[in-house]
Amino acid sequence: MRHIAIIGSGPAGYYTAEAAQKTFGDDVRIDVFDRLPVPYGLIRSGVAPDHQSIKGVSRRFEHVALSENVRFVGNVTIGSDVQIAELQRLYDAVVLATGAPHDRALGVPGEDLANVFGSAAFVGWYNGHPEFAGLAPDLSGRTAVVVGMGNVALDVARILAKTPEELRDSDIVTHAYDALKSSMLERIVVLGRRGPHQIMMTPRELGELGNLTRAAPHVDPRDLPDPGDDAMLEPGLRKAVRVLREFAAIPEHIRAEQPIALEFAFLNQPRALIGDGAVQAIEVEKTVLERGRAVGTGEIRRIPADLVISCIGYRSSPLPGVPFDERAGRFANDEGRILAGLYCVGWARRGPSGTIGTNRPDGFDVVEKIAADMASGALGARGKAGRDGFDALAQERELDVVTFQDWKKIDEAEAAAAREGAPREKFVDIAAMMKALG
Repeated sequence: MRHIAIIGSGPAGYYTAEAAQKTFGDDVRIDVFDRLPVPYGLIRSGVAPDHQSIKGVSRRFEHVALSENVRFVGNVTIGSDVQIAELQRLYDAVVLATGAPHDRALGVPGEDLANVFGSAAFVGWYNGHPEFAGLAPDLSGRTAVVVGMGNVALDVARILAKTPEELRDSDIVTHAYDALKSSMLERIVVLGRRGPHQIMMTPRELGELGNLTRAAPHVDPRDLPDPGDDAMLEPGLRKAVRVLREFAAIPEHIRAEQPIALEFAFLNQPRALIGDGAVQAIEVEKTVLERGRAVGTGEIRRIPADLVISCIGYRSSPLPGVPFDERAGRFANDEGRILAGLYCVGWARRGPSGTIGTNRPDGFDVVEKIAADMASGALGARGKAGRDGFDALAQERELDVVTFQDWKKIDEAEAAAAREGAPREKFVDIAAMMKALG
């Protein structure tokens, strides 16, 4: 029998577990660890609460999780409760599928001012992640600036712009739902240092901004490249730019009827955040594109900003004893291999890029490498203790391990507590989750 430990129960983790099942059949036991008592990682805490169809992929992961040779090991923090080196002694292979849970720094003066947040924190706040549930952003100002030109920036802007009625059937947590109901925002600026042809937004998500009840998208036609240049773009980006052109063509009198202006500010590089205690403005420099790179022109202006959310990327968390690439913000690896018997997958391997589905081939690829290393003898002979060894260690350290069956009790309690029309009301702290277990 072979034993595999997967650290992280998000898409990368469960796709890897699925791949291991299909590759090794009944000759493997797989333990999927998570520091929270609840599984699914970014499906639960990163996917926008109004995108319930995307969260449906968790049903596939549940099928894997309920298999006899796969086990969820929740409420266990690797690096403090248990060390990677200890898992390596117990399991034939250890796979890091920890994602990239930390925000990449904006790197400008003033980013420590109040009411300035990274997207991991802000998205975690409205999705009920225990680490960020107490964030309490001030939404009493008039202008929010969202820095970034990817789908996360779109999610943040859309959630800020939606009415309570538009959010009612989402699984946004109550503390965020109530705060957004009393929001005074009149202007949301989506800021990017490059132009429309360099956005990382998908056409579907971008198009959603054109169907909001109280917000209208604004694109300055002067920011758009010559239409003939669109032909050189890959199809998805070409469709997204077409949506921007549709936004630019919205008549001014139609936009003026909406109480919230949702503006795209292309070719603007953040230089500083200005404020006395709390942010009041963002200083930006106009840029031009040279060979696809944004280059400052020296033209500086200030945009009022009562709230700033930076959506410019994420970083993985280092672990003791594991080589880490500080510059890239991910584990140092050679196509998924870190050290003998230690691997990484998903964002922990390649950085924060790709969609949820990108993690499936990534998971199968790393399992192929594990199988090859087992066949070559690089991982040693069979006979490691696996889950029996971990269970003995957990008992010795009095770890309060949460199983998948335990998670189902939490799941049922959240569904029972949902407001009318919503799928669930998430517990936002670990103590409440554990209490639901009875």
